[in-house]
Formats: sequence, C-alpha cells, structure tokens
Amino acid sequence: MSKPAETDASATNHDDFRLSITQALGDQLAAALDKLTPAPLTEANLNRLGDRAGVYQLYRNGEFVYVGKADKSLPTRILKHLRKVSGRQGISLAEMTFTCLYVAEDFSALAPEKLLIKHYKEQGQIRWNNNGFGNNDPGKRRDETVVKANHFDALFRIDLERVISGFKPGTMALSKVLARVSAEAPYTFRYEKKKTGAAYKREVEIPDHELTIAQMLGLIARSLPTEWQIAVLPGRVIMYPDNRRDYPSVWRYYRGEQILDVEPEIGEVGEIPEEPDAVEDDD
Repeated sequence: MSKPAETDASATNHDDFRLSITQALGDQLAAALDKLTPAPLTEANLNRLGDRAGVYQLYRNGEFVYVGKADKSLPTRILKHLRKVSGRQGISLAEMTFTCLYVAEDFSALAPEKLLIKHYKEQGQIRWNNNGFGNNDPGKRRDETVVKANHFDALFRIDLERVISGFKPGTMALSKVLARVSAEAPYTFRYEKKKTGAAYKREVEIPDHELTIAQMLGLIARSLPTEWQIAVLPGRVIMYPDNRRDYPSVWRYYRGEQILDVEPEIGEVGEIPEEPDAVEDDD
C-alpha cells in the first residue's frame, strides 16, 4: 500500500486544497445582509415583516452592534430587543435601526448566527454580541454576581421612570398587581411565587393618576410584610422574602416605606459568558 504523499512546503507546483463550506455560507450571508438598508427599529416596521425564521442585524447610530437569529419568527424576536432597549437609561429607540434576512427553517441547524458572529468578530464589529445584550434573565443564582463594567446592563441601566399603563384607580389584589407589572415592564421583574404565605392576598390602593414603575414599586413595597424587599439590579428587578439581604450590584432597594439608593458594585471589564439557560437568540 502506497504512503500518502507529503506536501513540500517549499514547492510551488502543488498544494492542498481546503474547502470550508461553513465559511463560504457565513460570507454569503454577510454579503446578503450588507446589501440591505437599515430601517428604524419600530413596531410599525416589525409588523411589516413576515412571520418567518431568519437572521438580523441591529445598529446604533449607524454602528453595527449585534447580529442574531430567530428560529421561528423574526418580528417576535426583534420585538424583544425593541422592548429591552425601550426600558433603558442612556439609550433611545430613535438611535436604533435593523436589517434582516429570511432563511429556510431547516437552515437554522447550521447555526447561521454563529457563522455571522465569527465573520463579523474578525472585523472587530458586533460589540453587543460580547456584552450580555442577548442573554435572558439568568435566574436567582446570578443575583449576587457582580456585574462587569462592560456588561450591557451596567452601560444602560433599567429605567424606573417609565410610565406603566393598564391600571385603573381603586383597590387591587397584590397578586394581580405583580402580574400586571411583570407583564408591562420592558425588563424582568422576578418575584417569589411559591413561599408567599398570605402576602399576596393583601390589597394595593391604586391612585387616580399615571404611575411610573418606580412609584408602583413603592406601592408594592409598602404592602409587603417586613421581611420582604424589592431590589433593583442594573438589568432587572427582584422581590423576595430574603430578610432584606444586600446584593452587590443593586442600586436601589424598596423596603417598606423606605427607598434606598445605593452605590452598586461594578466589576472590571472582562469576558461576559452566554448564560447556559438563556441561549442567545433562541426563540
């Protein structure tokens, strides 16, 4: 049996051919996206999209900051980003534009967003793909984690001064108030749902005027038993009967009648991993 020929590195008349199908796909996807003209990130523009799978790009003030995919519905997925940006300080939806490209549903098995991420990272783009922007709520286990300075949540804290709608003046059960705030807030409001005792049977008096989320959190806190508190982290709000423990990156506490603004602990710039139970851009 003959031995395979060894390539002579100094030879000029022969060489090995290496075909990278995935790189070719990534380059073609990027080329197709680059031909598109970004549109303002508005609900009206998202409503014009077909309810199909695809890949998309987000821009801020003309800078290409994020690439992602939607396995089922582009408008549904991009709307999540719209809501996220709308509830942050230091950034405006008026700064945001997007493009998207429909792809066949079975194409998602090739992980097109990973091909695009590799392509654009090599060009020094898509900074939000490295800063936690696409991650969902990581759950209680991360509440005591120090948020890094380059994390999206540290750069753009949640906005508590946003007016919350859907409340009518009068008395409302605390359980219903919590569910409504959780549904209306453009960021995670996570609260205890098991060991609640009689706490959620209490009633909240809703005043006859518009309320911000901050004001609503104050009403809720005043209705809670002593051992409960509401803690505002850079990217989410949590509420538990935790005997008013301190969390490193919290910047505001609601404890009964008290509203305490504190200096959060922010970590050094560093790598931000994708949350294992919150796969980036997975519908």
